[in-house]
Amino acid sequence: MTHRPVPSDAATADDPATGSRRRVLRDAACVGVGALAAWTGTSTAHRAAAGERRADPARIVARQAGPFEVLALLDAHGPFPGRRQDQFPDARQEDWARAERLDPDAFGPDDTWELDFRCYAVRRPGGRATLVDTGVGPAGSPASAWAPVPGHLPAVLELAGIDRDDVDSVILTHLHEDHFGWAVDAAGRPMFPNARHVVQRAETAALDEDDSATAYVVEPLRRAGLLHEIDGRVRVLGGGRGGELTAVPTPGHTAGHQSVLVDGGHRRIVITGDVLVHAVQLAAPPVAYRLESDPAAARRSRQSLLAEARRHRALLATSHLNRPFLRT
Repeated sequence: MTHRPVPSDAATADDPATGSRRRVLRDAACVGVGALAAWTGTSTAHRAAAGERRADPARIVARQAGPFEVLALLDAHGPFPGRRQDQFPDARQEDWARAERLDPDAFGPDDTWELDFRCYAVRRPGGRATLVDTGVGPAGSPASAWAPVPGHLPAVLELAGIDRDDVDSVILTHLHEDHFGWAVDAAGRPMFPNARHVVQRAETAALDEDDSATAYVVEPLRRAGLLHEIDGRVRVLGGGRGGELTAVPTPGHTAGHQSVLVDGGHRRIVITGDVLVHAVQLAAPPVAYRLESDPAAARRSRQSLLAEARRHRALLATSHLNRPFLRT
Protein backbone atom coordinates (compact mmCIF):
# COMPACT_ATOMS: atom_id res chain seq x y z
CA MET A 1 0.00 0.00 0.00
CA THR A 2 1.28 3.44 -0.90
CA HIS A 3 -0.07 6.86 -0.11
CA ARG A 4 1.11 9.87 -2.06
CA PRO A 5 -0.47 13.30 -1.55
CA VAL A 6 -2.41 14.67 -4.50
CA PRO A 7 -3.59 18.21 -5.40
CA SER A 8 -6.08 19.54 -3.56
CA ASP A 9 -41.41 15.59 -18.09
CA ALA A 10 -39.48 14.43 -21.09
CA ALA A 11 -39.98 10.97 -22.62
CA THR A 12 -38.45 8.20 -20.52
CA ALA A 13 -35.80 5.75 -21.65
CA ASP A 14 -38.37 2.95 -21.72
CA ASP A 15 -40.89 4.90 -23.79
CA PRO A 16 -41.46 3.07 -27.09
CA ALA A 17 -41.27 6.42 -28.84
CA THR A 18 -37.65 6.86 -27.78
CA GLY A 19 -36.52 3.24 -27.42
CA SER A 20 -34.15 1.89 -24.84
CA ARG A 21 -31.36 4.00 -23.42
CA ARG A 22 -28.76 1.70 -24.89
CA ARG A 23 -30.23 1.89 -28.40
CA VAL A 24 -30.63 5.66 -28.24
CA LEU A 25 -26.98 6.09 -27.28
CA ARG A 26 -25.71 3.53 -29.77
CA ASP A 27 -27.64 5.05 -32.66
CA ALA A 28 -26.54 8.58 -31.79
CA ALA A 29 -22.93 7.41 -31.50
CA CYS A 30 -23.09 5.84 -34.96
CA VAL A 31 -24.30 9.12 -36.43
CA GLY A 32 -21.52 11.09 -34.75
CA VAL A 33 -18.73 8.52 -34.68
CA GLY A 34 -16.09 11.06 -35.67
CA ALA A 35 -16.88 13.12 -32.58
CA LEU A 36 -16.54 10.12 -30.29
CA ALA A 37 -12.80 9.60 -30.64
CA ALA A 38 -11.54 8.46 -27.24
CA TRP A 39 -9.66 10.98 -25.13
CA THR A 40 -6.32 9.46 -24.08
CA GLY A 41 -4.41 12.45 -22.73
CA THR A 42 -1.45 11.62 -24.98
CA SER A 43 -1.17 14.63 -27.27
CA THR A 44 -2.63 18.02 -27.95
CA ALA A 45 -3.57 16.98 -31.48
CA HIS A 46 -5.45 13.91 -30.30
CA ARG A 47 -7.32 15.87 -27.64
CA ALA A 48 -8.34 18.45 -30.23
CA ALA A 49 -9.64 15.70 -32.51
CA ALA A 50 -11.64 14.27 -29.64
CA GLY A 51 -13.23 17.63 -28.83
CA GLU A 52 -11.08 18.14 -25.72
CA ARG A 53 -11.24 21.83 -24.84
CA ARG A 54 -9.22 21.99 -21.64
CA ALA A 55 -5.46 22.36 -22.00
CA ASP A 56 -4.47 20.05 -19.13
CA PRO A 57 -7.35 18.30 -17.37
CA ALA A 58 -6.51 17.15 -13.85
CA ARG A 59 -6.71 13.40 -13.45
CA ILE A 60 -6.94 13.68 -9.64
CA VAL A 61 -8.43 16.47 -7.52
CA ALA A 62 -8.67 16.13 -3.73
CA ARG A 63 -10.79 17.68 -1.02
CA GLN A 64 -10.80 16.96 2.70
CA ALA A 65 -13.89 16.26 4.82
CA GLY A 66 -12.83 15.63 8.39
CA PRO A 67 -10.82 12.39 8.43
CA PHE A 68 -11.75 11.58 4.83
CA GLU A 69 -9.75 12.50 1.76
CA VAL A 70 -12.16 12.58 -1.18
CA LEU A 71 -10.38 12.07 -4.50
CA ALA A 72 -12.02 12.86 -7.83
CA LEU A 73 -10.59 10.37 -10.35
CA LEU A 74 -10.94 11.16 -14.05
CA ASP A 75 -11.56 7.94 -15.97
CA ALA A 76 -12.36 9.49 -19.37
CA HIS A 77 -13.54 12.60 -21.17
CA GLY A 78 -15.37 13.08 -24.44
CA PRO A 79 -18.49 14.29 -26.22
CA PHE A 80 -21.90 12.80 -25.56
CA PRO A 81 -23.73 11.40 -28.60
CA GLY A 82 -26.16 13.80 -30.24
CA ARG A 83 -27.12 17.41 -29.66
CA ARG A 84 -27.22 18.99 -26.22
CA GLN A 85 -30.73 20.41 -26.59
CA ASP A 86 -32.09 16.99 -27.56
CA GLN A 87 -30.96 15.56 -24.22
CA PHE A 88 -32.57 18.38 -22.19
CA PRO A 89 -35.50 19.41 -24.41
CA ASP A 90 -37.25 21.63 -21.87
CA ALA A 91 -34.16 23.71 -21.02
CA ARG A 92 -34.60 27.38 -21.91
CA GLN A 93 -32.03 29.75 -23.33
CA GLU A 94 -31.57 31.44 -19.95
CA ASP A 95 -30.97 28.01 -18.35
CA TRP A 96 -28.21 27.29 -20.88
CA ALA A 97 -26.67 30.71 -20.25
CA ARG A 98 -26.48 30.06 -16.50
CA ALA A 99 -25.14 26.55 -17.11
CA GLU A 100 -22.37 27.86 -19.34
CA ARG A 101 -21.22 30.18 -16.57
CA LEU A 102 -21.13 27.22 -14.16
CA ASP A 103 -19.37 24.75 -16.48
CA PRO A 104 -18.08 26.41 -19.67
CA ASP A 105 -16.12 23.33 -20.76
CA ALA A 106 -19.38 21.40 -21.18
CA PHE A 107 -20.24 23.49 -24.23
CA GLY A 108 -18.65 22.05 -27.34
CA PRO A 109 -19.10 23.20 -30.94
CA ASP A 110 -22.37 22.67 -32.83
CA ASP A 111 -24.52 22.19 -29.71
CA THR A 112 -22.42 19.27 -28.45
CA TRP A 113 -22.05 18.28 -24.81
CA GLU A 114 -18.54 17.69 -23.46
CA LEU A 115 -18.39 15.72 -20.24
CA ASP A 116 -16.10 13.97 -17.81
CA PHE A 117 -16.60 10.37 -16.74
CA ARG A 118 -15.47 10.44 -13.15
CA CYS A 119 -15.21 8.10 -10.17
CA TYR A 120 -14.41 8.99 -6.57
CA ALA A 121 -12.27 7.42 -3.89
CA VAL A 122 -12.83 8.19 -0.23
CA ARG A 123 -9.58 7.44 1.59
CA ARG A 124 -9.43 6.99 5.34
CA PRO A 125 -6.53 7.34 7.78
CA GLY A 126 -4.39 4.27 7.32
CA GLY A 127 -4.92 4.16 3.56
CA ARG A 128 -8.08 2.05 3.19
CA ALA A 129 -10.47 3.40 0.58
CA THR A 130 -14.06 3.29 -0.62
CA LEU A 131 -14.54 3.66 -4.36
CA VAL A 132 -17.70 5.29 -5.70
CA ASP A 133 -18.41 3.99 -9.22
CA THR A 134 -15.89 2.38 -11.54
CA GLY A 135 -16.15 4.30 -14.81
CA VAL A 136 -16.46 3.36 -18.47
CA GLY A 137 -14.09 0.42 -18.30
CA PRO A 138 -11.75 -1.08 -20.91
CA ALA A 139 -12.21 -1.44 -24.64
CA GLY A 140 -14.96 -3.98 -25.17
CA SER A 141 -16.85 -3.02 -22.01
CA PRO A 142 -20.62 -2.43 -22.30
CA ALA A 143 -20.01 1.33 -22.58
CA SER A 144 -17.89 0.83 -25.70
CA ALA A 145 -20.80 1.38 -28.07
CA TRP A 146 -21.01 5.06 -27.17
CA ALA A 147 -18.51 6.16 -24.49
CA PRO A 148 -14.81 7.12 -24.84
CA VAL A 149 -13.16 3.83 -23.92
CA PRO A 150 -10.75 2.68 -22.74
CA GLY A 151 -10.95 4.54 -19.46
CA HIS A 152 -7.93 5.22 -17.29
CA LEU A 153 -9.12 4.35 -13.78
CA PRO A 154 -6.49 1.64 -13.00
CA ALA A 155 -3.66 4.01 -13.91
CA VAL A 156 -5.27 6.91 -12.04
CA LEU A 157 -5.68 4.77 -8.91
CA GLU A 158 -1.99 3.89 -9.13
CA LEU A 159 -1.13 7.56 -9.50
CA ALA A 160 -3.19 8.28 -6.37
CA GLY A 161 -1.34 5.58 -4.45
CA ILE A 162 -4.36 3.31 -4.09
CA ASP A 163 -3.77 -0.41 -4.65
CA ARG A 164 -6.68 -2.63 -5.60
CA ASP A 165 -6.29 -4.43 -2.29
CA ASP A 166 -6.68 -1.11 -0.43
CA VAL A 167 -10.29 -0.83 -1.67
CA ASP A 168 -12.56 -2.50 0.88
CA SER A 169 -15.88 -1.19 -0.46
CA VAL A 170 -17.26 -0.05 -3.80
CA ILE A 171 -20.51 1.91 -3.88
CA LEU A 172 -22.20 1.77 -7.28
CA THR A 173 -24.52 4.74 -7.62
CA HIS A 174 -26.42 2.86 -10.33
CA LEU A 175 -25.97 0.23 -13.02
CA HIS A 176 -25.48 2.22 -16.22
CA GLU A 177 -22.54 1.13 -18.36
CA ASP A 178 -20.39 4.19 -17.69
CA HIS A 179 -20.53 3.63 -13.93
CA PHE A 180 -19.57 -0.05 -13.54
CA GLY A 181 -17.01 -0.60 -16.32
CA TRP A 182 -13.96 -1.37 -14.16
CA ALA A 183 -15.78 -3.45 -11.52
CA VAL A 184 -14.60 -6.63 -13.26
CA ASP A 185 -11.78 -7.53 -15.65
CA ALA A 186 -12.08 -8.98 -19.14
CA ALA A 187 -12.48 -12.48 -17.70
CA GLY A 188 -15.28 -11.40 -15.37
CA ARG A 189 -13.13 -11.47 -12.23
CA PRO A 190 -13.71 -8.73 -9.66
CA MET A 191 -11.14 -5.97 -9.99
CA PHE A 192 -11.40 -5.22 -6.27
CA PRO A 193 -11.43 -8.67 -4.64
CA ASN A 194 -11.48 -7.39 -1.05
CA ALA A 195 -14.43 -5.05 -1.56
CA ARG A 196 -18.10 -5.47 -0.93
CA HIS A 197 -19.97 -3.82 -3.78
CA VAL A 198 -22.91 -1.82 -2.45
CA VAL A 199 -25.96 -1.31 -4.65
CA GLN A 200 -29.61 -0.63 -3.91
CA ARG A 201 -31.79 -3.74 -4.18
CA ALA A 202 -34.28 -1.66 -6.16
CA GLU A 203 -31.57 -1.17 -8.78
CA THR A 204 -30.82 -4.84 -9.35
CA ALA A 205 -34.53 -5.74 -9.17
CA ALA A 206 -35.32 -3.32 -12.00
CA LEU A 207 -32.80 -4.78 -14.46
CA ASP A 208 -34.19 -6.33 -17.63
CA GLU A 209 -33.02 -9.82 -18.51
CA ASP A 210 -30.99 -8.51 -21.43
CA ASP A 211 -29.46 -5.58 -19.54
CA SER A 212 -25.69 -5.62 -19.95
CA ALA A 213 -25.23 -4.98 -16.23
CA THR A 214 -26.69 -8.37 -15.34
CA ALA A 215 -24.12 -10.56 -17.08
CA TYR A 216 -21.21 -8.13 -16.97
CA VAL A 217 -21.19 -7.10 -13.32
CA VAL A 218 -24.11 -8.31 -11.18
CA GLU A 219 -23.74 -12.05 -11.76
CA PRO A 220 -19.92 -12.11 -11.43
CA LEU A 221 -20.04 -10.10 -8.18
CA ARG A 222 -22.82 -12.27 -6.84
CA ARG A 223 -20.89 -15.47 -7.64
CA ALA A 224 -17.85 -14.05 -5.85
CA GLY A 225 -19.94 -13.19 -2.78
CA LEU A 226 -19.11 -9.49 -3.20
CA LEU A 227 -22.52 -8.07 -4.12
CA HIS A 228 -24.05 -6.29 -1.13
CA GLU A 229 -27.64 -5.19 -1.81
CA ILE A 230 -29.17 -2.62 0.53
CA ASP A 231 -32.56 -1.03 1.00
CA GLY A 232 -32.93 2.70 1.50
CA ARG A 233 -30.67 5.04 3.40
CA VAL A 234 -27.82 3.03 4.93
CA ARG A 235 -24.66 4.03 6.75
CA VAL A 236 -21.99 2.18 4.81
CA LEU A 237 -19.01 3.14 6.93
CA GLY A 238 -18.08 4.79 10.20
CA GLY A 239 -20.15 6.71 12.68
CA GLY A 240 -19.73 9.10 15.59
CA ARG A 241 -16.80 11.51 15.72
CA GLY A 242 -14.86 9.56 13.14
CA GLY A 243 -17.22 10.65 10.37
CA GLU A 244 -19.37 8.44 8.20
CA LEU A 245 -20.31 7.49 4.66
CA THR A 246 -24.01 7.07 3.95
CA ALA A 247 -25.76 5.73 0.88
CA VAL A 248 -28.74 7.98 0.16
CA PRO A 249 -31.51 6.82 -2.22
CA THR A 250 -32.00 9.33 -5.03
CA PRO A 251 -34.21 7.44 -7.50
CA GLY A 252 -35.37 8.67 -10.86
CA HIS A 253 -32.33 8.54 -13.11
CA THR A 254 -32.73 4.81 -12.51
CA ALA A 255 -35.09 2.97 -10.17
CA GLY A 256 -32.46 2.38 -7.49
CA HIS A 257 -30.09 5.29 -8.03
CA GLN A 258 -28.19 6.34 -4.90
CA SER A 259 -25.86 9.17 -3.97
CA VAL A 260 -23.20 9.13 -1.26
CA LEU A 261 -22.94 11.52 1.67
CA VAL A 262 -19.43 11.93 3.06
CA ASP A 263 -19.91 13.49 6.49
CA GLY A 264 -16.63 14.56 8.01
CA GLY A 265 -18.19 16.56 10.81
CA HIS A 266 -17.40 20.17 9.93
CA ARG A 267 -17.55 19.53 6.19
CA ARG A 268 -19.86 17.45 4.05
CA ILE A 269 -19.33 16.31 0.50
CA VAL A 270 -22.18 14.80 -1.53
CA ILE A 271 -21.12 12.47 -4.33
CA THR A 272 -24.08 12.96 -6.61
CA GLY A 273 -23.86 10.18 -9.18
CA ASP A 274 -26.27 11.02 -11.99
CA VAL A 275 -28.81 12.99 -9.97
CA LEU A 276 -27.55 15.80 -12.17
CA VAL A 277 -25.61 15.05 -15.32
CA HIS A 278 -25.14 18.54 -16.79
CA ALA A 279 -24.76 22.00 -15.29
CA VAL A 280 -28.12 22.94 -16.81
CA GLN A 281 -29.72 20.76 -14.12
CA LEU A 282 -27.83 22.71 -11.48
CA ALA A 283 -28.82 26.02 -13.04
CA ALA A 284 -32.45 24.87 -13.37
CA PRO A 285 -33.11 21.72 -11.25
CA PRO A 286 -36.57 21.05 -12.76
CA VAL A 287 -34.98 20.43 -16.18
CA ALA A 288 -35.34 16.77 -17.13
CA TYR A 289 -32.72 14.64 -18.88
CA ARG A 290 -34.08 12.62 -21.78
CA LEU A 291 -32.69 9.29 -20.50
CA GLU A 292 -34.02 9.45 -16.95
CA SER A 293 -36.17 6.40 -16.28
CA ASP A 294 -38.65 8.45 -14.21
CA PRO A 295 -38.24 12.20 -14.82
CA ALA A 296 -40.68 13.22 -12.07
CA ALA A 297 -38.88 11.11 -9.45
CA ALA A 298 -35.51 12.32 -10.73
CA ARG A 299 -36.65 15.94 -10.37
CA ARG A 300 -37.77 15.34 -6.78
CA SER A 301 -34.49 13.62 -5.93
CA ARG A 302 -32.43 16.40 -7.50
CA GLN A 303 -34.30 19.19 -5.78
CA SER A 304 -34.21 17.43 -2.40
CA LEU A 305 -30.51 16.64 -2.62
CA LEU A 306 -29.60 20.18 -3.67
CA ALA A 307 -31.73 21.68 -0.91
CA GLU A 308 -30.05 19.49 1.71
CA ALA A 309 -26.61 20.36 0.32
CA ARG A 310 -27.41 24.07 0.62
CA ARG A 311 -28.63 23.69 4.20
CA HIS A 312 -25.38 22.04 5.24
CA ARG A 313 -23.12 24.09 2.92
CA ALA A 314 -21.94 20.83 1.40
CA LEU A 315 -19.71 20.48 -1.61
CA LEU A 316 -21.13 18.60 -4.59
CA ALA A 317 -18.87 15.99 -6.16
CA THR A 318 -20.18 15.35 -9.65
CA SER A 319 -19.74 12.48 -12.09
CA HIS A 320 -20.05 14.29 -15.41
CA LEU A 321 -19.55 18.02 -14.96
CA ASN A 322 -16.12 19.25 -15.99
CA ARG A 323 -15.62 20.65 -12.48
CA PRO A 324 -15.42 17.82 -9.95
CA PHE A 325 -16.26 19.86 -6.85
CA LEU A 326 -18.62 22.81 -6.63
CA ARG A 327 -21.17 24.41 -4.34
CA THR A 328 -24.86 24.72 -5.07
